[in-house]
Amino acid sequence: MYNISNRRYTGSKYKLLDWIEELILENCEGESFFDVFAGTGVVSARMSKHYNSVIMNDFLFSNEIIYKAFFGNDKYDVHVIEKYRKQFQNIPSNKIKDNYFSVNFGDKYFSKNDARLIGKIREEIQKLKRVISDREYCILLASLVYSMDKISNTVGHYDAYRKIGNIEDRFVYELINPENASDKFTIYRMDANKLVKKVKADIAFIDPPYNSRQYSRFYHVLENIVQWKKPRLEGTALKPEAENMSEYCRSRAPEVFADLIKNIQVKYIVVTYNNTYNSKSSSSKNKITLEEITKILSSKGQTTIYEKKHPCFNAGKTEFNDHKEFVFITKVGAKNGK
Repeated sequence: MYNISNRRYTGSKYKLLDWIEELILENCEGESFFDVFAGTGVVSARMSKHYNSVIMNDFLFSNEIIYKAFFGNDKYDVHVIEKYRKQFQNIPSNKIKDNYFSVNFGDKYFSKNDARLIGKIREEIQKLKRVISDREYCILLASLVYSMDKISNTVGHYDAYRKIGNIEDRFVYELINPENASDKFTIYRMDANKLVKKVKADIAFIDPPYNSRQYSRFYHVLENIVQWKKPRLEGTALKPEAENMSEYCRSRAPEVFADLIKNIQVKYIVVTYNNTYNSKSSSSKNKITLEEITKILSSKGQTTIYEKKHPCFNAGKTEFNDHKEFVFITKVGAKNGK
């Protein structure tokens, strides 16, 4: 079974969890945790054991489905989920006709047979939506996302596929390992700058996009399989028309971040960032500098900066030395130096 951390995801904080958890517990107090840009969801999953309520938000459709699958408030029938796992595993991939997914992604991001199978299972899950619960639907769909992501012919994102010869058939439909239903989690898929005006919490964890790489484009294949609108695709990477684009990946990022911090309603703000604003690659270069973040957070309260050396994401084209991760912790309303 897949745990929530079993994903390849640019900017994932999984390897920094121990450090982040320690800093938050040592420097912040409260009973509610707000993960503003939740990404993989691993930070919320780790911190949830310390708080009575957890708010998760991300603007990707695929991430929303994953959160609902792992942390949804509704109960689900284990026997129903297991029945469909067996059913999907027994579909003979070499006897399936071509479908939207195999026509577009076969022999590119996946082998032809695997792509046919993924498309077939997606169609079956869509049919089941009428007869199973919303939580069961999310679990089956999130399980498909994890199963295909594990074997995709990529370097970890879908900005491009690896140009190789014959792609092996490797796909196996396996289930995620969801949490039992509870009222602890509240899940949103909203513009973070609008959401912070509507919700309150004790601690906000903010891990915004770092650079010009748009996550809706990086993970367009997963967004496609989850939304299942079957859009027309273009270009070598087979991407749909651009949608769901983040202002944090554009030149207005400092202004947008300042607006977020101004309106957020919490006692403590925890921001993670890294120093790729010095990167030689324009796509890797941060849209907000260390100085800008410090100034913006300091205007909200007493801000302390922690740093740690950590290898950065590298697809093999960008040379970057002395990479560091930073954690900023702001005590809202407190004066700096006191």
